[in-house]
Amino acid sequence: MTTAVLRERRPMRGHAAMLTFSMLVAGSFSLGSMAAPHIAPAAMNAARFLLAACLVGAAALATTGIPRSALQAPWRYPLLGGIFAIYFVLMFEGLKTAPAVSTAAVFTLTPLMAAVAGWFLLRQVTTLRMALALAIGAAGALWVIFRADPAALMRFEVGRGETVYFWGCVAHAIYTPLVAKLNRGEPPVVFTFGMLVAGFVVLTLYAWGDILATDWAALPPIVWITLAYISVFASATTFVLLQFATLHLPSAKVMAYTYLTPSWVILWELVLGREVPQPLVLGGVVLTVIALVLLLRDD
Repeated sequence: MTTAVLRERRPMRGHAAMLTFSMLVAGSFSLGSMAAPHIAPAAMNAARFLLAACLVGAAALATTGIPRSALQAPWRYPLLGGIFAIYFVLMFEGLKTAPAVSTAAVFTLTPLMAAVAGWFLLRQVTTLRMALALAIGAAGALWVIFRADPAALMRFEVGRGETVYFWGCVAHAIYTPLVAKLNRGEPPVVFTFGMLVAGFVVLTLYAWGDILATDWAALPPIVWITLAYISVFASATTFVLLQFATLHLPSAKVMAYTYLTPSWVILWELVLGREVPQPLVLGGVVLTVIALVLLLRDD
């Protein structure tokens, strides 16, 4: 198989990775909103990073191994791990008060911020079609966030949960191009393992009080179900998928798949028997899907 063929297939693999990523991430919104009231966000995510690090570390040892070269410039791992820890802590803090679909809509603002961060960090240029898609996606996100109420939009009535999570999404948008900038050829699974270990250390130092104060044995089953899901699927699996995709697609395109998140969340909410948005709000979700189609056509 020629190098040209391999290069041609890499973008498609990146797109497949992000399609799976968006579906798995959506589950963390629905389950997270059910678990968030029962445990401190930082304590929850410290446990999440630990479990995910064990899983990804085992996968790294079973496949590529962990070469000594991965230890070069170790400062990269706490930087990335700390940024992603900020994202997850603020996500669970936001889910305490914001509906899952509304929070997922905030997540769709990330591609626009990732495009800006990608230009500053990597000088990745956004084409006219990409800019149009990002604008449409942002409009759809705002329509959902403000519950299809133009008056609320004009007054800029944003819930506390959405505001808190927005700053987490800023961290996520910075993280995406940083992965491509700081990776020095390490396999995605190895690079992810380093980030997870460092993120666990950062979170443990920050949340030590919350970890000790948590009565782990008395937590309701939904917390353990959510912890298992976000550790295996929404952490270990999605981190590797995201690391892989960022090496083969521009930052704005990687984060474009977040536009599918509200649609996936609505399906999750239906499966879990929870309330879904009114039909008028779904118009914003349709706009986010249109934005994704425009971004993919840009290939």
